[in-house]
Amino acid sequence: MGPRSLNNQPQTEQLLSPEQVKVKVTHVLLSNFDALCYSGELPVNYPKTVGRFATGIITECGEKVYGLAKGDKVFIKGTRPCLKCLHCKKGDTDNCEHIQIAGIDFDGFLRDFVTCDYRRVAALPDGVDAVSALCIEHVAFAENIYDQLKLAPGSKVAISGGNALALIVAQVAMYHKLVPIMIVGDPACAEKLKKSGVYFSFVNDENLSENIAAATSGIKCDASVYISASGISSDVASSVLARDKTLVLEGMASLNYKINSLPLLRHNTKVICVTDGFGYTESAINMILHGAIDLSGIEKQVLTEFDPAAILKEKLSDLAHDHKLVIAKLIF
Repeated sequence: MGPRSLNNQPQTEQLLSPEQVKVKVTHVLLSNFDALCYSGELPVNYPKTVGRFATGIITECGEKVYGLAKGDKVFIKGTRPCLKCLHCKKGDTDNCEHIQIAGIDFDGFLRDFVTCDYRRVAALPDGVDAVSALCIEHVAFAENIYDQLKLAPGSKVAISGGNALALIVAQVAMYHKLVPIMIVGDPACAEKLKKSGVYFSFVNDENLSENIAAATSGIKCDASVYISASGISSDVASSVLARDKTLVLEGMASLNYKINSLPLLRHNTKVICVTDGFGYTESAINMILHGAIDLSGIEKQVLTEFDPAAILKEKLSDLAHDHKLVIAKLIF
């Protein structure tokens, strides 16, 4: 209803058009993004339902729904075209100027049912379980990053942060034959990442510059991805870059922070911002299905009884160490 005000209210969901599906929500991932919407850190037009990432089962289909049927398991896409910009009005929704995000621009999915256009859900193959499916947009987000970077195989990519999203970004980098270099806040996290297959995992301490030089043969990194909720200064992310390279500012959990522009200007650094995985959902599902992304190393907590406000408050207390995926299970 407003910042830190979360109420459970009755709501009616019914098909309004022949191209809509009605989905019974089964699982919702309660994330840093939801916590920031709940807190008021992100500019939400309240009232708004939280829950950006969700899976479910189709219970009803309009007569003009194609490729989906009642009983299908689906991922509910957390991003949608605005349908108002020039691209959308011309039918080119893939290049929408104002991508809408669940929980901030339209109601999220922490509810019993979701009714939406059938193109706003994606069918889940048998090899992708509901819990893994909750990370589809994370993988799509990482795909969006590397599609924009256009790096050659073997390029070194620094990733500032050690949470679940950072690990997925690193795995997508390895899928594209790039070399991820993780920068984290504590030694325990670095060791955990090494065990997950990310060989270059360094602590942000007095030895960081020396470690980066050793990993890159002294020439620094070809790109750097800054995870905004990492708890690490954005200046660290830019300091590991070689000249004329690219800094990516991650905005899935968009925090309002300051960045020192002088080093960027002196090194002719290109800056791009990525806030979603819009347009990459099917690619992400394929990567998870074929084992390109290993989610087994990420700690998960599936709850059948929960207080969403308490969970979001706990996440707000330590956004940088959001290693655990907290999942609300709504149906048995």
